[in-house]
Amino acid sequence: FDLPGWAAAARSGGAALEVLDLGCGRGANLRELAPRLGGPQRWRLVDHDAALLAALPEALADWAAAGGHQLVPAPGGLRLAGHDAAGRRFEAEVGWRRLDLATGLERLPFDTVQLVTASALTDLVSAAWLQVLAERAAAQRCALLLALAVDGRVAWTPTDPDDAAVHAAFAAHQRRDKGFGPALGPQAQAEAATRLAALGYRVVTAPSDWQLDGACDPAMVAAMIDGHAAAATEQQPAAAACIAAWRARRHAAVGTTLLRVGHVDVFATPPAAP
Repeated sequence: FDLPGWAAAARSGGAALEVLDLGCGRGANLRELAPRLGGPQRWRLVDHDAALLAALPEALADWAAAGGHQLVPAPGGLRLAGHDAAGRRFEAEVGWRRLDLATGLERLPFDTVQLVTASALTDLVSAAWLQVLAERAAAQRCALLLALAVDGRVAWTPTDPDDAAVHAAFAAHQRRDKGFGPALGPQAQAEAATRLAALGYRVVTAPSDWQLDGACDPAMVAAMIDGHAAAATEQQPAAAACIAAWRARRHAAVGTTLLRVGHVDVFATPPAAP
C-alpha cells in the first residue's frame, strides 16, 4: 500500500492527518504506521482493556528510544517526533481513551478522522458490527486500514495426521461470539472488502502472513500449539484425548517446526468527492 502517497494527498492544507486506531492494545499500529504516514499526525487510540492502555506509554517509550525518536508528555497524552528509514520526518500527537468497542462504536468521533485503523480485530467482530463500522466511515469519507486478520490458512511443517482435525475445530472456535456477536473469523477480510466496495470504496488487499520458525522462536511456536489445542478442545470436548496427543507430538517437534498462519490486510479509500 502506498501509505505515504495517500497520506500526502489526504492532508488538507498541511493540517495533521487524523487517525483513529480501534483496539489499539500497546500501540502496534501507531509504531508501524506513524513513520510510514510521515508529516504531522494526530492519533486517537481506543481499547477496552485498562491494563493495555496503562502499558501504552512504556511500550511507546521503548520503541521510540530504540528507533531514535523523541517522545515527551503533552496535554492529554504524548507528543512523538522522528524520522523514517529514509530520513523523512514525522510527528504525532497521541491520545487514548478506554471504550468498549462492542457497544461504543457510535460514540467515536469519525467526523474529524481521515484514517481508521485496526489490527487483529475484524476477525473477532460480527457482520452487523462490521457493517456499522463501514457505514460510519463511509458517511465521513474515512479511509480504512484493517490489518492482520486471519483468513483460515494454517500450514504446519512437518505435517501431522491430526493437523486438519485440530484446525477444523480451531476454525469453528474462531467463529464464536467474542463480544461483538458471532465472529466473522476467517471470512472477515473478504467480508470487509465486499461491504466497503459496495459503499463505493476502492479496496486493495494484501497477504500479511505470520511465518514462525521453531528453531528461532520456540516459545512463540509452543504458544501457538497451546492456543490451537485449547481452542480446539473447547470446541470439541469429545476429541480432547486426540487433541492432547496432537499437542504432545507438536511440542516434541517444536525445534524443527515451521508454521505459516494466513493473514490479510485491507486498505480501503473512499471514492472521490462529487
